[in-house]
Amino acid sequence: MIEIDGSFGEGGGQIVRTAAALSAVTGKPVHIARIRQGRPKPGLAAQHAGAILALAKLCNAKTS
Repeated sequence: MIEIDGSFGEGGGQIVRTAAALSAVTGKPVHIARIRQGRPKPGLAAQHAGAILALAKLCNAKTS
C-alpha cells in the first residue's frame, strides 16, 4: 500500500485526484492521511469523495 501525506504542499484536492488516478492505473492501493489538513474546511470534500467513488466503480475497487 502506498501511504500519502495529504497535508503536503498546498494540501488540496489535487493530491487526492492524482493519488486516485495513479491507484486506478497501477492497481496499487493508496492510503491518504491528513487530507486537506491546512485548509479552512479540512477533510475530504464532497466533490473529491464523488470522484473517488466513481473511479472505484469503474475499476471495481474498494474504498473505506
